[in-house]
Amino acid sequence: MWQSDHTMLDILVVGTDGKPARPWLTTILDDCSRAVCGYTVFLGAPSAMNTTLALRQAIWHKTDPTWPTCGLPDVLYVDHGSDFTSDQLAHTTVDLHIRLIHSTVARPQGRGKIERSFGTINTELLATLPGHITEGQPWPTPKLSLADLDSALEAFVATYNDRTHSELGTSPRSAWIAIGWLPRMPESLEDLDGLLLTVAKTRVVRRDGIRFPGLRYVSPTLAGYVGGSVVIRYDPRDITEIRVFDHDEFVCKAVNQEHHDQKVSLKEIQAARNVRRRALRAGINERIALVAAPTETPRITEVPTLAQRSALKIYKEDLR
Repeated sequence: MWQSDHTMLDILVVGTDGKPARPWLTTILDDCSRAVCGYTVFLGAPSAMNTTLALRQAIWHKTDPTWPTCGLPDVLYVDHGSDFTSDQLAHTTVDLHIRLIHSTVARPQGRGKIERSFGTINTELLATLPGHITEGQPWPTPKLSLADLDSALEAFVATYNDRTHSELGTSPRSAWIAIGWLPRMPESLEDLDGLLLTVAKTRVVRRDGIRFPGLRYVSPTLAGYVGGSVVIRYDPRDITEIRVFDHDEFVCKAVNQEHHDQKVSLKEIQAARNVRRRALRAGINERIALVAAPTETPRITEVPTLAQRSALKIYKEDLR
């Protein structure tokens, strides 16, 4: 059983815009050995994608031979955060045959293990790094980038997994490999990425391709599926290409020709659409205000006679 949770770290780093930013950490912890199996550090709010990135590192083989934790867990124990209750994570765990269990609200039994690891990182690692936030003190000037912090965290995880745990009497690494068991592994990293880092959606194939989300994806192979319903998988970090499946069988890769040589995320597309929507709404509101504005009625100083009002010739009797 693995646990997963997020914490905001007590440190400031230099953000992508050059401004100070406080990063988040998502950790995957093995419940039995207390070993840190994977993590990801990021800027911005926690999301299902950040959780799956941590899971990807936890599941696959590490490049460091001293970090042996890997494999597919039987159970993933999480809380009720919006990312942990998302459809993306629910579908991902089903595809990977992982049982997703949410802790009881206000009764987080067993969550103290991962909270303790967060406390250890904050007090033992971050306190030694520039940019550490101290309670009651002014916030410091950040010096590390997010990549620098990531490297420091990776080195600390190796130390954390290799030192004796007070409750176990041995190191998390030793506890993990003690019985010499073989973890359940995906067939390949590509298969893992296809299930873990992509989102599945159902779409109908049209004559001009597949529409999602406001973009058109085409492939010659789709000609035989026009009018049918297929499942597409896409990477939210780059939606210039989608994978198409029919009854769990891979059909083809469809590309968006307008952005085939770029890398565009789903967030960027949604942000652009929101900007366009607000611009259209502002234009509509201006027109509504212009139409609703009161217009000045010209004053009539003299009431014209019937003869003046009509350009037609009339008889004298009509003026009576």
